[in-house]
Amino acid sequence: MDSVGLYIHVPFCERKCPYCDFYSEKATDELLDKYTKRTCEILIGYSKELSVSFDTLYFGGGTPSLLGNDNLIKIISTVKDNFIFSKKEITLEMNPSTLPILDLGKLRENGVNRLSIGVQSAVDDELKQLGRSHSLNDARKTIEFAKKSGFTNISLDLMIATPGQTLKTLKESIDFCANQDVQHVSAYLLKVEKGTLFYKNKHQLDLKNETEEAKMYLFAVSELERHNFKQYEISNFCKEGYMGKHNLKYWNAEEYLGIGPSAHSFINGKRFFYPRSLKDFLNANACAIDDGIGGSVNEYIMLRLRLKEGLNNDTFKKRFGYDIGDEYLKKAKTFEKHDLLSIFNKDIKLTPKGFLVSNELISRIIL
Repeated sequence: MDSVGLYIHVPFCERKCPYCDFYSEKATDELLDKYTKRTCEILIGYSKELSVSFDTLYFGGGTPSLLGNDNLIKIISTVKDNFIFSKKEITLEMNPSTLPILDLGKLRENGVNRLSIGVQSAVDDELKQLGRSHSLNDARKTIEFAKKSGFTNISLDLMIATPGQTLKTLKESIDFCANQDVQHVSAYLLKVEKGTLFYKNKHQLDLKNETEEAKMYLFAVSELERHNFKQYEISNFCKEGYMGKHNLKYWNAEEYLGIGPSAHSFINGKRFFYPRSLKDFLNANACAIDDGIGGSVNEYIMLRLRLKEGLNNDTFKKRFGYDIGDEYLKKAKTFEKHDLLSIFNKDIKLTPKGFLVSNELISRIIL
C-alpha cells in the first residue's frame, strides 16, 4: 500500500465560536491528558491491525494547539515508534490565543513543519463579531514568532462574507496575509449551520445574501491571485510548491486514517468514522463505525472537481481503466456556456464562478 495520511481530531476549544459546527468540548488539563493517552493507545492498536505507513500527519480540531507541547510530542513519537513514517508534512492547526502555551521551536524540532493559523480576519471588530479570542495584534505576533522559530510553511485561515464585512475590510484582511510573507491561505465562505449560535440568531445578524457572497468570494479569488496565491481548490490558495499535501489526499480520493471523536477514515477501500462523543472515545466505547465502501467513480469525480485542476481524463483512466464516460461530459457541457466550467478533450474543470455552486453542479453531473 502507498503511504496514507493520518488525521488526529483534537476535540477541544477554549470556547465555542458562534459559527462553528465542528465537534468540540471545553478543554481541561485532565481531559487533554486522557485524550492524549487514549489516542496513543488507539495508534498502537492500529499498528498491529493495519499494514499502513504514513507520510502526512494533520492535527485538526477543535483547537489542537491546546494540547500543548508535551501531549503533541507524545502523539508524534507514538506514530514514529509504531509506524513507518516517511514524514513529508506534519501540520498543526493553532489559534493565536494559544501561542503562550506552545514552544514552537521545540515542536519544529520534533517534526512539525507546517502551521495553519486561524486568523479569520485582520479587522478587530470582525473578530469580535466572530467570537474570536484573539486580536489582530495577537495574530501578527503569532506569525512573527512562527517565522522566528524556523517555520517556512505557514497557512492562514480567512473567512469571507462574515457579519459586518465589506469588500474594503476583506481587502484589508487579504493584504494583511500577503504582507506576512506566508505560503498558503485558506479562505472560506461563512456557512451558517444548524445548531450554531449564528443560526439561532441569524435574523439579528448582518448576513450577506447569495449575490453579495458571490461578489465577495470572486473578489477574494482575484485579490489572492494578484498577490501570487494561486487557487488550487475551492477554498485554498498557495505560493508555488506549497499546496497542502495532507488535504490533497482527500481531494485526490487517496487513503487516510482518522482518530478522535467525529474523525473519518478511508482505508483499504472502506470509509469509517468515530461518533461525536468524547466520553465514549475516552472510555474505549467508541469503535470506528463502518460507513460503507468508498472509492466509487462518482465519489472520485465529486472530490476531484473541488480542485482547480479538475477531473483529468488521463488520471481517471489510470485509476479506473477507462475514459471518463460520455454521460458525464454531456451533462457538464450544458454548464460550459454559462462559464461555470470548461471542458478540454475529456478534462472537466470548474471555474471560480462554478465553485460558488459546486455542490449543485457536481450533483447534476454525477446523478
